[in-house]
Amino acid sequence: MPSCMSPAFAARKLRSKVAGLILKLFQTPRIVVFQILSRAEIRGKPILFQPLQAVGAGVIEFMGGVKIGYFPSPRFFSTYAYIEARTKCAKIVIGEGTFINNGFSAIAEHTSITIGRGVLIGVNVEIMDSDFHGLRVEDRGKSRPEWARPVVIEDDVFLGSNVRVLKGVTIGRGAVVANGSIVVSDVPPGVVAGGNPARSIKALPI
Repeated sequence: MPSCMSPAFAARKLRSKVAGLILKLFQTPRIVVFQILSRAEIRGKPILFQPLQAVGAGVIEFMGGVKIGYFPSPRFFSTYAYIEARTKCAKIVIGEGTFINNGFSAIAEHTSITIGRGVLIGVNVEIMDSDFHGLRVEDRGKSRPEWARPVVIEDDVFLGSNVRVLKGVTIGRGAVVANGSIVVSDVPPGVVAGGNPARSIKALPI
């Protein structure tokens, strides 16, 4: 019985298999190296398509089905995810089914970062609970717990690429934060927010 597969289709299928093999051969050693470099207390197990470095004296907890890294998004081969619960009191929790794209960074220095279920996080997103240094010249070598504030990202939020979420912010359920925004204050549920600093632009359709 003659095959219905055209030569072009067969070639694409072969290239896809070869590409998948190359991805595994290249990324798997990187993932292993970063696992060796990780020193945090990790609870749960994310699905890694990109390396993760997890460090700090605190706790980092992953619920089920958290995915880190995506091909062919930008910086798949050149970046890694960095998650740090810096002090013993610090904690980072990432909810079930959350997807994190390439080049992600989250640092909880003195408090917590909580990311809900089903959150979509774009390329090169940063989340932090602290300024890490005092503002006055004489305080710039100091970082005090009272200067840090928790960050909460509720369920089903979508953070576009290059978003920065700073200390003390809550982003409400289902909100969308536009590409390149810097979030310094709370975002209500169910809105599109954007800008520097980010502000609500419009309500999402129900």
